Amino acid sequence: MGTRLAISPQPIALSDWQAESRRQALEDAAAEGAAANPLLAIRGVSLEYRSPERVVRATHRIDIDVHQGDRFVLLGPSGCGKSTLIKSVAGFIQPTEGSITLDGVKVQGPGPDRIVVFQEFDQLLPWKTVRQNVAFPLLASRTLGRKEAEERARYYLDKVGLSPFADVHPHQLSGGMKQRVAIARALAMQPRILLMDEPFAALDALTRRKMQEELLVLWEDVGFTLLFVTHSIEEALVVGSRIALLSPHPGRVRAEINSHAWDIDSLGGVSFQAAAQRIHHLLFDQAH
Repeated sequence: MGTRLAISPQPIALSDWQAESRRQALEDAAAEGAAANPLLAIRGVSLEYRSPERVVRATHRIDIDVHQGDRFVLLGPSGCGKSTLIKSVAGFIQPTEGSITLDGVKVQGPGPDRIVVFQEFDQLLPWKTVRQNVAFPLLASRTLGRKEAEERARYYLDKVGLSPFADVHPHQLSGGMKQRVAIARALAMQPRILLMDEPFAALDALTRRKMQEELLVLWEDVGFTLLFVTHSIEEALVVGSRIALLSPHPGRVRAEINSHAWDIDSLGGVSFQAAAQRIHHLLFDQAH
């Protein structure tokens, strides 16, 4: 695994960076020794796909632990395999080597314990109302009966602030509202882990900021474990409690960062911008 560190909210001279990294790595190693088994364990996972010309390796021997209640972010440039990795966690793609386990059980295919929210707005069924979209997976999987599914759909629509729109159809919603419905639908299944693949990438800047804030409020309110993919350093610092930095193609874990010190209110601050610059160097400086 790459270096594991926490970026201090106070400015750290670049000359002290390695010492700070070593200190944090030792602290984290000690904490890990006492920690419970991870909810999600990714062990030595390499992923490949075939292009017309050749076989392409998307990720190389990834090792990641995600614990209950984490907001874990996969951060890296385009082509580093982060979306491929989250699809493998979802069970859509089998690793070429290594293993993925959830609650100690090997992931061998899709399941209701892992629900994905994608970035596309058209992931809702256009002929169903908002409420019917949220209830549909519960009914299709026979998780709940109709009455219980309707009640749970109403509950999670209220959590994302869309109760007044329960009976409208997706084409009547804005992009941000459609993503709220997708999040409500995912959480209604009460998965062991929520997977979000650049869910706000297609939104305008103001709506994206609002959705990041609402996601954090929802995490505080409902309580869930999150695996989140982004190529935005700022979004990773805002959304994540832990961040894995993936190197350019093929993706390897270059470093793992504890990022509890920052949130939506930290944007624009001196320490936030300094942290973003250091992450940029870790991602792209070939000396690391």
